[in-house]
Amino acid sequence: MTSEDLSATQVPASTSLANRYGGQKRAMTRKTKRNIIIGALVIGIGFAAYVATGSAQAPVTFKDVGYSTVDGTQAEADYQVTKYPGATAKCAVKALDSKFAVVGWKVVEIGPNDPQDDPDGGSTTAQRTVLRTESPAVSAVVDSCWIVDSGK
Repeated sequence: MTSEDLSATQVPASTSLANRYGGQKRAMTRKTKRNIIIGALVIGIGFAAYVATGSAQAPVTFKDVGYSTVDGTQAEADYQVTKYPGATAKCAVKALDSKFAVVGWKVVEIGPNDPQDDPDGGSTTAQRTVLRTESPAVSAVVDSCWIVDSGK
């Protein structure tokens, strides 16, 4: 055996393992742990603020009360809309025939409420919408309602 063969086989085991698998991992410092915790708290507080401000804009809800058909070309839908009194909403109202096909459709704007006109503080108002129909309707209902952006 030559001296080159001996030096190659006599490499310390720790150096050989470090070359193969990498060096020892350093533990996280106290400062790094603190920064991770602070970052997680900031993200959590930001998410909580986002959720809180998103629910501050209360959604609009509706309840169908009834309907009537005036004749083969006209139907009326009676419903209640509940929303923040100062908000403006739009509701899509539809008339349906006996096969549930839409035979009349109208989007109605519901402006801010006068709180003195309603015992619950002006959040619920009764609405009646007259719809033109292309054939006789057997029902009239609210399809959906949404809050209109005040910026328009």
